[in-house]
Amino acid sequence: MTAVQFYAIENGKLEVARAKGLLTFQEMFDKMLEILNEAKEMEKQQIGKAFLNGRLKEIGSGVLFDLQPLTETFHNYYNETFKSE
Repeated sequence: MTAVQFYAIENGKLEVARAKGLLTFQEMFDKMLEILNEAKEMEKQQIGKAFLNGRLKEIGSGVLFDLQPLTETFHNYYNETFKSE
């Protein structure tokens, strides 16, 4: 499941609960923010997996290396690409 799918499904559940009177507007809004943050973290992990898989293909199979520099490279890439100032 993608982060967008997760967010859409969970948001829909909250809207149904609100329509049924099970949540106040404030409770729904607070839970929507929690879900948004979860979805952002999921997206970051998904981007990280894609980034690392791409780098591993560049390096080639069978090559022994330390993953720590790749992890640091990803964090630099992510922060430069997706973090706003």
